[in-house]
Amino acid sequence: MTWAFKRQIFYLAILILTVSIFAYLIINPIVNKAPTCVDGLKNGTETGVDCGGSCARACIAQVDEVAVLWTRSFRVVPGRYNAVAYLENQNRNVAVNRINYKFRFADANNIYIGKREGSTFIPPSGKFAIFEPGIDIGHSIPVYTSFEFTEMPQWVQVSQEKINQLQLLISNITLTGEETNPFLSATIKNNSLFTIPDIRVVAILYDVNHNAISTSSTYLDSLGGERAQDLSFTWPEPFSNKIVEKEIIPLYNIFSVKLK
Repeated sequence: MTWAFKRQIFYLAILILTVSIFAYLIINPIVNKAPTCVDGLKNGTETGVDCGGSCARACIAQVDEVAVLWTRSFRVVPGRYNAVAYLENQNRNVAVNRINYKFRFADANNIYIGKREGSTFIPPSGKFAIFEPGIDIGHSIPVYTSFEFTEMPQWVQVSQEKINQLQLLISNITLTGEETNPFLSATIKNNSLFTIPDIRVVAILYDVNHNAISTSSTYLDSLGGERAQDLSFTWPEPFSNKIVEKEIIPLYNIFSVKLK
C-alpha cells in the first residue's frame, strides 16, 4: 500500500466521520424528540394518543357521555315557552369549553313544530341545566321536547384544586305570590377569592311528586371574590301545582375563570 493511497484512505475516513456527525446532529432530534401532546403518538405520560396524562385534552374512550336526565318546555305566556334540558356530567375532573346543541319540539301528535339551537359549556362533575328562553312556536303546543349535542365534545382535564377553589353558594331561597304573580328570591355568594364572569343562574320549581312545574333564569356579568348578590326570578302567571321544592343552579364556564 503506497503512502498516497494511505493518505486517501485517511481523508475518506475523515469525510465519513464528518458526514456521520452531521447526520447524527440532524436525525437524532427528529428520532428522539421529547413527547408532546400534538405529535400523533401515544408517548410520555399519555393514556391515549395525545390525550390523558400530562396533556390538557382528556381521552374520549375514558370519559362517560353526559346523561340527559329530562328535557321539557314550560309555558311562560300563551305562545311562548322556556325549554330546559337537565343534564349530569358524571366525570369528575373533565369539562368542555364549548359545544353546540339543539332542542326539537313536537305537538301532541308528535308532529315537528320547531327547534332552537345554541352553544354552551359543560361544567365538571355534577348536574347542570341548559336553558333556552322565549321560544315562539305560534299556536302550537310543545308536548314533546328533545335535546341533543350536535357535535362530539372536546373534553379537557380540570384540576381538582381549581374545582375546589371555585364555589358558588345559594342561600335565602324564598318563593311568594304563587297564586298571583310568583316571585322567587335568593342570595348567591362567591365563596372563592377569584372573580367569576358570565354566571347564568337557572331556577327550577317542583311539585310534591318532584315533577318540574316551571323554570326561569337570570344572568350576572360577574361576581367578585367573597362577594354576594341578591337574585330574583319572576313569572307572569300563577303555577298550576303547589310548589314544594325549589332548585337554583348557578352555572359558569370554569375555563373563563383565571386563578391568580
